[in-house]
Amino acid sequence: MEIGLVIALLLAVLVGVSLGLMGGGGSILTVPILTYVLGMGPKEAIAASLFIVGVTSAVSVFSHARAGRVRWKTGLIFGAAGMVGAFLGGILGGYIPGVVLMVLFAIMMIATATAMIRGRKKRGEAHGEVQRGLPVLRIILDGFAVGIATGLVGAGGGFLIVPALNLLGGLPMAVAVGTSLLVIAMKSFAGLGGYLFSVQLDWPVVLAFTALAIAGSFIGSALAGKVPETALRKGFGIFVLVVGGFVIFQEAPALVALFSGG
Repeated sequence: MEIGLVIALLLAVLVGVSLGLMGGGGSILTVPILTYVLGMGPKEAIAASLFIVGVTSAVSVFSHARAGRVRWKTGLIFGAAGMVGAFLGGILGGYIPGVVLMVLFAIMMIATATAMIRGRKKRGEAHGEVQRGLPVLRIILDGFAVGIATGLVGAGGGFLIVPALNLLGGLPMAVAVGTSLLVIAMKSFAGLGGYLFSVQLDWPVVLAFTALAIAGSFIGSALAGKVPETALRKGFGIFVLVVGGFVIFQEAPALVALFSGG
């Protein structure tokens, strides 16, 4: 077995831990691993990431649900809107040059990392509002927008969904994490459906990566609530920021060549 494949499969466990523990971070880790460790093309990596993260999130949902950390109604509304956006984003991504998709992905990473490092305001702190009811229209619009981002570049899932559920849906953080996994699974499969019109996947590799990510998700779910959330979020944010900068550095020459006709 090639050393790159061995490394990628070991890193798959980290992807699952991130999803199970924080309700996000799966695609932010998976796309660079598949692209730079396994050598997949950007579109194939994004499509594979959507499958891997979708399946892993779907499995991890049940661990959180048994602990009472999933709000099915909120998640299904957000997820349904996200599926529409993700499917359209997946189709659109098939027509965009791979280098452009990777740069957009890196920008999403940097924006996400910045938000993680800065932290988020507590629910009700912004504008002094505390949601008593479910703001359905706002959740639908946010779900659709996040879905577009997820389907297009395979990222922007949990770390956008969790604060949205926390602020808009009024869900406690632990419940927002569990509910976000339901949303991620729904959006990921919709985005994958859009990409499969233009991309073919190496299914044995994708399935092996998925199996190890699922194993990691059980570890993450078991650790959820036991690891200090602030330190974890900021530490992971710094890591994501570094990886995002690396992706920009790697893709910048190809992007310049693309737009300069070189």
